[in-house]
Amino acid sequence: MDKGSRMTLEIRLTINRASYYISTGVRVRRSEFVGGAVVNRMDAHELNERLRVMHGKVIEAVNDCIATGVSVNVREIKNRVWNVKDEIAGVPSMYEWMEEQVGMLRHADGTMKHYSTLLRRLREYGKMMEWQDLTVENICRWDAWLHKLPCEMTGSMAGRGEKERTLSDGAVYNYHKCLKALINRAVLFEKIPSSPYDKLRGHFRRGDRESVEFLTVEEMDAVESLHPVVGTLMDKARDVFVFQMHTGMSYADTQAFDFSQYRKVDGKWVNVGQRVKTGVQYVVQLSVECERILEKYGWTLPKIGNSDYNKCLKALGAAVGIEKKMHSHLARHSFATKMMASHVEIQNVSRMLGHKSITQTQRYAKVLPESVFADFTRVEKLTTKNKQL
Repeated sequence: MDKGSRMTLEIRLTINRASYYISTGVRVRRSEFVGGAVVNRMDAHELNERLRVMHGKVIEAVNDCIATGVSVNVREIKNRVWNVKDEIAGVPSMYEWMEEQVGMLRHADGTMKHYSTLLRRLREYGKMMEWQDLTVENICRWDAWLHKLPCEMTGSMAGRGEKERTLSDGAVYNYHKCLKALINRAVLFEKIPSSPYDKLRGHFRRGDRESVEFLTVEEMDAVESLHPVVGTLMDKARDVFVFQMHTGMSYADTQAFDFSQYRKVDGKWVNVGQRVKTGVQYVVQLSVECERILEKYGWTLPKIGNSDYNKCLKALGAAVGIEKKMHSHLARHSFATKMMASHVEIQNVSRMLGHKSITQTQRYAKVLPESVFADFTRVEKLTTKNKQL
């Protein structure tokens, strides 16, 4: 608690090692709360009486639950403490309202998954379920709790016995981004007067996204030269990864691949589609190697679970001596780096990848798909020429 600022006193209720907080509405500075009582204030007597009554109501409610053999319901206790009338008992809690709003959202599947995970984390935390819980202090406590959570490792990571890691700043920031959006929606619908995030601008780190690992042209060629036993999971993983390296498509986009959306332009199969994760438009042109892979599978792409895919990529990397951590997104990074190294205009690379913006210029540059297709062809010819030398 800051010496100069006033914070809200809360009653902590611990049930089966899980702690819940009930706001008292009493705001004090650190110097004004000593030994469990409000001091150094003209209204200290009144505030202490309020705290005594509220604390007594909590104890009485818990004892009633124990005496009747029913589970302790924190929400009901809060209503009892604050004298909430029975006729508004049907009003949804903050969590219930957010759950309803998430069900009404119409975002891409990847974004909806983020919101679903947010609701699960709020439920696990259990201390921000009501509107009165929505304070700056509680959000900061939630942030600290999130940073202690273990990250959900893929099967390949768990298989090699890696030490359990906690959520990164970037992962935690995504939780804040989703919660902030729902809170702003609550402000819009006049559920609450303002958002506590207004006082937390720049407080939470986005994470380091500038460092991008990628395969060199030699490493990409090494992966492409591998030919596992046809029909095996390793064979399918190799083909999907190579397809990604040639198109810049994400794993999710390859799993949603639909050849019927492609058309032939100047002898090349091209498409202007939408990314599964963001819904942003992207441009792709299939290379000769991509056509070989598609023909092999009847003009579709193999369906592989993300965990199995990353396990296979680890094995493929080890087979050709690549020490970098092999994962599905590495192919996308490698494609982008190769294009930039080949002097493709950054606007075109952005369209190929389906990015929302161009980080280097902080703006989104719109170009005609035809110019992107030309760059695809030029880089493919350059790559083919180098392999023949």
